[in-house]
Amino acid sequence: MRNLEKYEGVIPAFYACYDENGNISEQGVQDLTKYFIDKGVKGVYVNGSSGECIYQTVDERKKVLENVMKANDGSLTVIAHVACNSTAESQELARHAESLGVDAIAAIPPIYFKLPEHAIAKYWNDISDAAPNTDFVIYNIPQLAGVALTPGLYAEMRKNPRVIGVKNSSMPVQDIQMFCQDGGEDYIVFNGPDEQFISGRLIGAQGGIGGTYGVMPELFLKMNEALENKDLDLARAIQYDVDAIIYKMCSAHGNMYAVIKAILKENEGLELGSVKAPLAPLCEADQKIVSEAAEMIREAKKKYL
Repeated sequence: MRNLEKYEGVIPAFYACYDENGNISEQGVQDLTKYFIDKGVKGVYVNGSSGECIYQTVDERKKVLENVMKANDGSLTVIAHVACNSTAESQELARHAESLGVDAIAAIPPIYFKLPEHAIAKYWNDISDAAPNTDFVIYNIPQLAGVALTPGLYAEMRKNPRVIGVKNSSMPVQDIQMFCQDGGEDYIVFNGPDEQFISGRLIGAQGGIGGTYGVMPELFLKMNEALENKDLDLARAIQYDVDAIIYKMCSAHGNMYAVIKAILKENEGLELGSVKAPLAPLCEADQKIVSEAAEMIREAKKKYL
């Protein structure tokens, strides 16, 4: 049986960090990495959806990961999302990630064209072959990728010994149950939708990877602790308050990640810039939402910590 303990728990999805000119901010990446170390999370998921990877170049994604690894003191498990629509570019990122010593790589399926399952499996296995000494995580996010991980495709992928499990961001909790049952104890399933963190964990997910963890890691860590202590009333109460914060952040004109970065500046003093076009930046009216959400986070931390 494989030891998957380093992947269990709360793993924030890493945010894209830009300077005033919209270029990757190496200082911002390193500051955010140190922030996560200080908060005590299990690890970070780099260059995924929250990292705006779909809009970044290969070189930009390399620079982000290089600076995460530079700032990591060894206390964070690092999972690098390496998928591009091109297999060759995905393999380039996979080789680069392995050269830096990440714990695992991950990939969504190719998007736009609807490929048959055998082509998706080959795409993932070709990426994994480019990093032969590194664990591989399947990223299932059908509502954005347009392709769902089926039981048959998952069974095919488990023939690859480097595959360790699934980051499941589909909304039905039942999918987590299915992947847990099919994989058994030798595979890990991560809960993806932040709004159902405790639901996913209770149904079998051993950890969580999420895009809003980073703006309020203490609350997700406390939820995780409550689950481990079997204090379901506390876990549920925190989840309700976390969800209210998420709904508030999603109510802005600008993209949610622009809101999150503005909150991190207000609450934590982090300078992470805005978001990459075509994602919508904040407008002047959004500042009220930023301030309200930032205050909600501060109040929730007073309430539960």
